[in-house]
Amino acid sequence: MQPLIFNSIIPLLAAAFVIFVLFYAIYIFREYERGVVFTLGRFTRVSGPGFVLLIPFVQQVVRTDLRMFVEDVPSQDVISRDNVSVKVNAVIYFRIIDPQRAIINVADFAAAVSQLSQTTLRSVLGKHELDEMLAERDKLNADIQEILDRQTDAWGIKVANVEIKHVDIDESMVRAIAKQAEAERLRRARVINAEGEQQAAAKLVEAGEMLSHQPNAMKLRYFTALSDIATDKTNTIVFPLPLDLLPDATRKPGKKPA
Repeated sequence: MQPLIFNSIIPLLAAAFVIFVLFYAIYIFREYERGVVFTLGRFTRVSGPGFVLLIPFVQQVVRTDLRMFVEDVPSQDVISRDNVSVKVNAVIYFRIIDPQRAIINVADFAAAVSQLSQTTLRSVLGKHELDEMLAERDKLNADIQEILDRQTDAWGIKVANVEIKHVDIDESMVRAIAKQAEAERLRRARVINAEGEQQAAAKLVEAGEMLSHQPNAMKLRYFTALSDIATDKTNTIVFPLPLDLLPDATRKPGKKPA
């Protein structure tokens, strides 16, 4: 009886052992996943996607995700080059391009990218004035992305894009900027008015030169002005009329023109 029981237990133990080994030996990696394989603690290879067979207890694997990560950079206090205090936050898009370096060279690549992006954001924006932060975001995004990409290359990380989301300014500074904008608009209005006066003066000089060469043209201008004034009958208008425009009125009575 005992041999029969012993013979029935052995296949069960063998089957359990096989299931246990297969459970720790077979790995399935999705298309966007890779596995960094270590054999007795030493790096062996990067496996995946698909079916991967490992030696249990001898080989270990660390999964990595090759999809794009999105890191929201917390609001940072930045003092611009023109000594204006602002709060700036941004978003970082990055992904793993080398799983081996991402796992071996840095303990937590997501935390490392987050901390590096915060310090880089403060250092880069601190070199620019407030007007540049508000008007040249594309240039600042490109500068930050280039610096981050260069520094994270040793970690096997590719920073794809950086976007500055908000630049929060103190209320008092908002009023100061509004006054500055109003003064700038007033300056432009005065410059445009002065340019208009300059162009009008040049045209008047040109018109005066033309009228001086054509006396009849001057008479026509006077008559046109008289016609415009005659339409208003509510006021008494004194209009100066040069005598040289009326040669017949200046001739003495009884004297015939030569």
